[in-house]
Amino acid sequence: MHCSIGSFTTTTTSPTLSAISRKIKEMVFKGLFEDTLKFYKELHSSKIHINSSLFPSLLKASSSAHSLHFSLQLHCILLKTGHVSEPITANSLISMYSKFSLVESAHQMFDKMPLRDEITWKSMIMCYIRNGYFLESVEMLKEMLNLGFEPQSELIASVVSVCGRMGDSRLGREIHGRFITIENISQSVYFCTALIDMYSRCNDLPTALRVFERMPERNEVSWTAIISGCVMNENYDLSLEIFRKMQVEGIKPNRVTLVSVLPSCTELRALRHGKEIHGYVFRHGFCSDSHINGAVMDMYCKCEGTSRPTLLVFERVEKRDIVIWSSMIRSFSRNGESTKAFNFFYLMQMEGIKPNSVTILAIITACIGLSSMDHGQGVHGYILKSGLNSDMFVGNSLIAMYSKCGCLDASHQVFEEMPTKDTVSWSSMILCYGLHVCGSVALQLFHEMQGIGIKPDQITFLAVLSACNHAGLVDEGRKLFNYMIQEYGIAPNKEHYACLVDLLGRSGKLEEACAVIRSLPVRPSPSMWSSLVSACKVHGRLEVAEMLAQHLIDSEPENAANYTLLSMIHAETSNWAAIEEVRRVMRERGLKKMFGFSRIEIENRVYS
Repeated sequence: MHCSIGSFTTTTTSPTLSAISRKIKEMVFKGLFEDTLKFYKELHSSKIHINSSLFPSLLKASSSAHSLHFSLQLHCILLKTGHVSEPITANSLISMYSKFSLVESAHQMFDKMPLRDEITWKSMIMCYIRNGYFLESVEMLKEMLNLGFEPQSELIASVVSVCGRMGDSRLGREIHGRFITIENISQSVYFCTALIDMYSRCNDLPTALRVFERMPERNEVSWTAIISGCVMNENYDLSLEIFRKMQVEGIKPNRVTLVSVLPSCTELRALRHGKEIHGYVFRHGFCSDSHINGAVMDMYCKCEGTSRPTLLVFERVEKRDIVIWSSMIRSFSRNGESTKAFNFFYLMQMEGIKPNSVTILAIITACIGLSSMDHGQGVHGYILKSGLNSDMFVGNSLIAMYSKCGCLDASHQVFEEMPTKDTVSWSSMILCYGLHVCGSVALQLFHEMQGIGIKPDQITFLAVLSACNHAGLVDEGRKLFNYMIQEYGIAPNKEHYACLVDLLGRSGKLEEACAVIRSLPVRPSPSMWSSLVSACKVHGRLEVAEMLAQHLIDSEPENAANYTLLSMIHAETSNWAAIEEVRRVMRERGLKKMFGFSRIEIENRVYS
């Protein structure tokens, strides 16, 4: 549809300003932004001057049509005609610059306004939020409140969500406390839902649940927010319980709810629940939604441990977009079917679907599964050509891939060339040096990371402890373990304790390793017992090794490797009767030793 001034004047011989105004507003309402701009151009060429009240509609049309040039021309006209200082028009200009991510121009407009109303402040705050200026949005809200303005609950909710994205629970609580006594805000669905999201993101699920339980009114967005919060905080059982309660109370799950709850089935390996949700998807016509299909495919992949059911879902999808293809490739990669993953990667491109960063992460996993430098370098070349090398997650995966393919130099080069690095980037590189027995370099990198202000997390400490373990740096490892607790307040998990036990055991400090296991606040994991048993065997403490091996078998009775280890200890003492007894127990329990194999790539040929 294109409405020209000529066709318009045939029906209205002398178009009045009110008729023109109605026409422009009607076209903008219908989303005919390009036609609106063409119509205005013809009006302007015909020297028909419109009312200043229409400029907000025109600014909306130009920004929605992504025409920065036209938007700037409208701003110039407003400057010439003197209408730029009108609050409604100025607010529209701020919103227009916000859509083009011209935050500085929006702020200049805000500063020059002689009169600012509540909409002005809201427009500027939303401009900051939309463009990632989170701290500035919070500061502007504080300034707005200090001047006596009373923001609407939707604006407060937006700023609370910002606190969640920043992980700033203190600031989020401050805003919560300030508005909890204002009834029209504290009982608003928008505000309460934003609080649930903020507390969930800040790992305070109990408070998020209290907010949810006290809500006077809940909609599907509120239910989805608390389900997502449970999943985010790894409380998967509770998320499924709330999902069931939602339906009992007559609230129908929407597509976002289904995408949010399916990962719980995936993590719990709850195939029956997953199938029930898949049935709901089928009955309620969500089968064409690619994000839901992707989540269903991931669920079947992890729950079934095979790609076959995932492939059945894939084949039944009529329109396969990048989400569906990426889910299928990821399914093959996870289940060790790396060759199939590459076949689908090529097939996807043949069908005209361009891989994105999610697809690349899946195919890098396939490269790791193949331990193939040739495939890895090919994928890396594609990443460089397609411009995905600036993606931080892709860079982190490339570091891990090259490390596991045995190419430390390539991992280091990827790390150095990354434009931005997060904690995962540094942790990956530290782990890489640890795997290649470069403990001193890993420690140096750890200190460099701290020096530039990047805070190490649990994974970082596990990586650097592992590096100390591989390099035999006992004193450094012990100091780092205590440093993690005392300086950063990070509570060690089973993996940290297992790493420390292995480090002490390998270096012959068996009594100290046993003391660590005795002081554990949780039950020792099988890997801890295995490390200690192996250490006792290596250092000739065979009686202790034999005693501890029984603890290992009790903690993991279905693992044949544990019986093999006990049999080797008996062999060291020539206790052949005990070896025969171990073999008899294995036969009775149907256990068989798993044989390992090695792969090596030489001149583009893989040998195993």
